[in-house]
Amino acid sequence: MNLRESLRTALTSLFSNRLRSFLTMLGIIIGVAAVISLMSIGKGVETSITDRLTSMGTNLLFISPGATSQSGVRGAQGSASTLTYEDALALEDPVLAPSVVAVAPEANTFGQVVYSGNNINTRVVGVTPEYEYVRNMPVAEGSFITSQNISARSNVAVLGADVAAALFEGEDPIDKSIRINNVNVRVIGVLEAKGGTAFGLTDDQILVPLTTMQARLSSAGQFRGGSSITQISVQIVNAKAKDQAIAEISAILRDRHSVLYEDDFTITSQEDVIEASTEIAGILTVFLGGIAAISLLVGGIGIMNIMLVSVTERTREIGIRKAVGARKRDILAQFLTEATLLSLTGGIVGILVGVGISRLIGGVSVFGGNEIRAVVGADSVLLATLFSIAVGLFFGIFPAQRAADLRPIEALRYE
Repeated sequence: MNLRESLRTALTSLFSNRLRSFLTMLGIIIGVAAVISLMSIGKGVETSITDRLTSMGTNLLFISPGATSQSGVRGAQGSASTLTYEDALALEDPVLAPSVVAVAPEANTFGQVVYSGNNINTRVVGVTPEYEYVRNMPVAEGSFITSQNISARSNVAVLGADVAAALFEGEDPIDKSIRINNVNVRVIGVLEAKGGTAFGLTDDQILVPLTTMQARLSSAGQFRGGSSITQISVQIVNAKAKDQAIAEISAILRDRHSVLYEDDFTITSQEDVIEASTEIAGILTVFLGGIAAISLLVGGIGIMNIMLVSVTERTREIGIRKAVGARKRDILAQFLTEATLLSLTGGIVGILVGVGISRLIGGVSVFGGNEIRAVVGADSVLLATLFSIAVGLFFGIFPAQRAADLRPIEALRYE
């Protein structure tokens, strides 16, 4: 029996029991659709993380207080701020740090913000003018914090998009006065909406001059005679200069902090953050795909069950075929073809359903107004297809072997 004859016989058998064939394929359809849709969500998350981190700015280094051990765990020094505003100013020296383009120090706290009966609690970040382009935080309206605001310790603020919407409810916020921790502050700008990032919801924050933060809004301490800060973001000339920039920055900070043996700061590159985030997203994708693959195994068991029933129902047919000269491999090929057709057809339909579900899910808004991204990759489609075929072959072997091993005399006697 050639391949064409096997296909014709298999199709005839499957079409003669349409409902049973469809119900058998349903497990494969659901499994493949689940694998594709869940893996597309995982890939969408990975792509979204990379895009959002890149949108923060390019060629960035992040300096945070405290040392990191060889295992990657920050030591006890991280509990106290070992970075100061003066450290950030020192990093702007073009002679000692030629690889550094711009430096943006920041200090973080949380504040109670009130305007005309509206009351919210949000993150307040003290920044300098460089923060706007180093961290890619353009304003949608109004203006950003200026060097004059830093010098004068002005009570001004730039609102995140969500904060502006929550406080003003459609009203123009520019030049309006709000209270942050019982301090009157004038709104001078509103940031463009950017959504969530690995560093939190950038739309749910308020930016104020760093000097104003230290003088009026936060009880930030002192370190080695300087004003403590939370983090320093450094923009370097290009990605290739990362190692050189890290060496220059480390030398300056070690000299300023009189460090001899262990650094009291940690430098992380934007590439490191992206790599760690995408690795986590990749693990999530594999985990989701593994969960969905369980339903494919259930579908494969369904195929084996129906094929065993089919062998039992067609015992006399098998006996007749063997009596007229069909070989064992012909019977084996016939039933394996039926099982493969069931799984392959179910896999194709499952792919279409999975792509459809991914498109329906894509664009759905979740917490924080962020949209779910679903990216259907060719690798997930190919994986689901090959896996469905493998399931059909694996679970079809036992029934096919059982049919092929039937003795013609016993098969002809079967009632």
